[in-house]
Formats: sequence, structure tokens, C-alpha cells
Amino acid sequence: MVNLFERIEDRPTPKAVYNWRVYACACTAAFAAIMIGYDSAFIGTSMALASFKKEFGLTTKTSKQFADISANIVSTYQGGCFFGSLLGYPLGQIYGRRNGLLFSSLVFLLGAGVMLAADHARGLGPIYGGRIVAGLGIGAASNLTPLYISEIAPPAIRGQLIGMYEIGWQIGGLVGFWINYGVTQHIPSSRKQWLIPFAVQLIPGGMFALGIPFFVRESPRWLIARNRRDEAIRNLCYIRNLSPEDQYIISEVNEIDIQVEHDRTAVGTGFWAPFKQVLGKSFLLRRMLITTMLFMWQNGTGINAINYYSPTIFKSIGVTGTSTSLLTTGVFGVIKTVLALVWCFFVIDRYGRRGILLVGAAGGALSMFAIAAYNNIKDPSNNPTKVLPPGGKAAMFFFYLWTAFYAVSWNGTPWVVNAESFPGAVRQVTQCFAATSNWLWNFVISRATPTMFLNMGHSGYGVYLFFGAMQVLSIPYICLLLPETRNIPLEEMDRLWAQRNTWHANKIVMDELRREHDIAAQNGQHYLKPTAELEHVEKASSSIEENDDKV
Repeated sequence: MVNLFERIEDRPTPKAVYNWRVYACACTAAFAAIMIGYDSAFIGTSMALASFKKEFGLTTKTSKQFADISANIVSTYQGGCFFGSLLGYPLGQIYGRRNGLLFSSLVFLLGAGVMLAADHARGLGPIYGGRIVAGLGIGAASNLTPLYISEIAPPAIRGQLIGMYEIGWQIGGLVGFWINYGVTQHIPSSRKQWLIPFAVQLIPGGMFALGIPFFVRESPRWLIARNRRDEAIRNLCYIRNLSPEDQYIISEVNEIDIQVEHDRTAVGTGFWAPFKQVLGKSFLLRRMLITTMLFMWQNGTGINAINYYSPTIFKSIGVTGTSTSLLTTGVFGVIKTVLALVWCFFVIDRYGRRGILLVGAAGGALSMFAIAAYNNIKDPSNNPTKVLPPGGKAAMFFFYLWTAFYAVSWNGTPWVVNAESFPGAVRQVTQCFAATSNWLWNFVISRATPTMFLNMGHSGYGVYLFFGAMQVLSIPYICLLLPETRNIPLEEMDRLWAQRNTWHANKIVMDELRREHDIAAQNGQHYLKPTAELEHVEKASSSIEENDDKV
């Protein structure tokens, strides 16, 4: 019988390592994702409220004018997130992961507060400005949170803990999807009705800012890299719930020491050294391009078109009425959140990264093609009915089926892969590029979606064909380029990516690690990565670099 809670370890690990403290650190850091999820979800349905349209004179706008304004409101936030993700690097590199997260929460709160100043007299200016500022905080947090969690997580539950970030995102999104349905049902159409969803942003932002000083400990890896060894050991002992004399702590500290020293030798010191290493070494640049492009494929599934413009999406399928559209959006949020929990606790560390991406892409593509076929044949947005016909119900089924495939695959897996695929010396830089890639493609899709629905066929059937085709194209990309990273220690990622056999790379490296542990145990030694092994990885990586240069 399959044990869904089985942990596959690279070495014997004390049970104390899997304690509440490491989960508390990860969950508190993941509050950043609740901010992100809420901001991504509530804005589209807020713009659909009659009270919002009346407040800002949008009821007299043409469809194209309203589409442009909606795209501007959404994309200013994405622009802020893009530049904020770049800001995350100096924050985390100079001031630490913990302080960087705290600063990002305060910037977000400032932006959320500015939005509340918007009204009929001031117009949309405070919303535009506030969303840019809030986006700066969100972008920085999206850079730092997966990085921090990956650095404190034991290898066997690293995917699960980074998955907390995705869980937070979905919880925030769930609240964001449902809150506008709630205000339409219980609050009369007024400024108060649309202002409440904007004000609720302050709750997750405030909880995030207040939780960091109490629950988040600075990353031991970052502290050792800054020669703050005693503090690093104290934090590691706290997070692992073990004493400094425990063999596991001794082994892990030595691994970090060796990796940090190797990184200093190979990469150098200084603010720009990691950039030079990543951009100057073809094997690292290739790896970064492969992992960061996962966000292009993720956005190509159509997720952010749905997140930001759900009323438009459901109208294209034939759902009529603001209240019904908001209710349908809320159900979408529930399915996505529940299955994100399944992904985090039962899927990501059990079935790996690559396999679930392939299944999600295949199932999602079929679902999108089914919706496209219905919209092309029936044109439901231009032929609305009071009750969904059987074909419309089938289209809704395929929409929710697409949601299920997406939630257990592409939803959070790209963040996990990017957070765990690089050596510590360059991980902050690569995570910076990962977050930047996410927000870049997020911006592209969110800015283009309203125009796509106006121009890509009746009822937007061409939009669904586009998203389905993108998912089909992602399948050979995953098969040919992405190795399975599950259970591989962070210090061994170079060895994994140096394997020429991408499909079997994970099994090859895990078998090597177990053999090395067995040999060390037979000799009565702790399992420490020797310098020779690191040199072997460097030589393997250099070999790949030479071959890449010849191509």
C-alpha cells in the first residue's frame, strides 16, 4: 500500500527535524503569498461591480475603452511586481532574507493604503499609484519567500514546505474571489461596497509584517556566508529542534561550510559576483533559462487570464449576471485551493515535479480545446440564455476539469523547481530572475487578455485554442530539458544538472548518494561531501559548458 506521508530521504534523518518550528517559519513566510493571491484575485471581480463602475464613470465607456482601463489597472500592479522582483535581490543579499521580507510587507501596506484614497473626485489615480507601490512589495516578496523556504527546509519535505507558498497564494485567491460575491449579497451598491475588498488587503499584509519578528529566523546559509557562524548554528538548531552536538547538525553545518567555501572560490565575493557567474557560465545560464521559462509555460495555461478577468471568462462560456459570475468564480477558487492542498501534501514530494507538469499540460490542453469547440459552435456570449444549455454545462465541466489539472501541477511546481535548482552562491540571483520572469509573463498575459477576447473569434474561442496549444508545446519542453529535482539535496543540484541523461538523472544521482552514505557509514564516518566530489561536479559542469560553447 502506498504511504502518502512517506518521506524519501537522501540520508537517515532524526524525526525531530520534521518539527513545528520549520513549519512555522515556512508558513509565516508564506503569508507573503496570501497577499499576492488576494491581490491577484479580487481586482477583476471588483472592477465588475456596478458600484465600482458607477464611482469612476465606467458605465458610459465602450467595450474597448473599458477593456483598456481594466488592463491598465491590472498591469500597473504587474509592472510594480516586475521591478519589485529585481529589488528583492539587493534586499536579500545585503540585509538578509528575514529583513527583506519585513521590508516588502511594509511597502505592500503602504501601497494598499494609498488605494483607499480613490473616489469619484480623485479618480483612478490612487488605485494606479497604490497598485504600483503594492506591486513593488509583492515582487520583492515573491523573490525572497521561495528562496528563504528552500534554504531552511530539510530535503525530504522541501517541496512540501515551498508548497506552503502556493497554498498561501490559493488561500488569498480564495478570499479574493469570494469577497466580491459577499459584498454584492450583503452590502448595498455604494462606495463602501467596492472599498471593502480594497481595504481587506491590509489584513494579510499586516499579519505578515507582525509575524516575521516572532516566527521567522534568518537563514543559516545566509548567515554562514556572512561569517556569522554562531548565529547560524543557533538558528539551525532551533529550526531543526536538535542540539549543536547532534551528528545531523554537525553534518549539515559542514555541508553548508563546504558549499559556501566552494561558492566563494568558484564565484567570488561582492554584489555583482553571482551575476557574473550566472551570465558568464553557459551551463548555469542554460539551467536558468530552462527553469525561468517555466513561468512562460505556466502563464500560457491561461491561469492569469482567469485570475484577473474571471467575469469575462465566464461570460464567454455563457454565464450571465454579475452575481452568478461571481459565484462561479468563487467555486473556481474553492477547487483551486482544495487541490493546491492535495498538491502540497500528497503530490509534489511523492510524485515529483516533472511527471505532474506533463500530466497537467496534457489534461489542461484537452480541456481548453473542448471549451474552444463549444464556443466556436454555439457562440454563447452573443447568444445568452437564462439557463445554461447542456453544451454550456459541459463547457463549465471542462473549465473546472482544467482547474483540477492545473491546481495539482503547474500551479506551484515552477516555483519549487526554481527555488531548488541552483547552488547557494547564485540562488538569490536565479530566484530574482525567476520572479522577474513570472511577473513579465504575468504582465504580458494580463495586458493582452481583454484585447484577445475582443479580437480572437466569437466568444473568444481563439483564446482557448491559444492556451490549449501552449500547453501542448510545453510537453516536449519538459520531456527534453527538465530533470527531476525531487529529493536531491541543494548542494547536489550541480551534479543532477550535469547528467546528460535528463530522463533518468534523478535516479542516477540518488543511487550515487546512497552508495556514498553507505561507504561512509561502513567506515564509521559522518556523511560529509568531500572537496573531491565538489571538484567532480565542477569538472562535469565545465565539460557541459565546453560542449555548449561548441554548439
